[in-house]
Amino acid sequence: MSAIQFAALAARSAEPPLMLRRFLALDALVTGANSVAYLVASGPLARFLGVDSGLLFELGLFLAVYAGAVGWLASRQRPAVLPVRVVIEANLAWAAVSCVALVLWLTPSTAGTVWAVLQAAVVAGFAALQYVSLRAGR
Repeated sequence: MSAIQFAALAARSAEPPLMLRRFLALDALVTGANSVAYLVASGPLARFLGVDSGLLFELGLFLAVYAGAVGWLASRQRPAVLPVRVVIEANLAWAAVSCVALVLWLTPSTAGTVWAVLQAAVVAGFAALQYVSLRAGR
């Protein structure tokens, strides 16, 4: 997202807690969609991405719980700072571990490598948007 797009988004939502809640909700929605895909289609996705289907299924379980927690946080009128910080840190850790896993542990297909890098970038982007929104609310 460019700085101009972000500024336009921020201008439409002048209330920082509302921005934060929207970014948390979007995070929960995208994470939930990933979890459903990993749970329902772990076999075909594993073959396409070049990773173990058991790993995708376990990630799907984890992501379902995480998406639920982030969604619950997004539903609060004024999300508490500490849990939001935990979400931001978890998103940053996920992005970092995704990239490290490509180098150290996983040998995915080309599609799997592209997917891992793209989802790491999206998750890091969520963390950045959530951080900026949290700071704006102070």
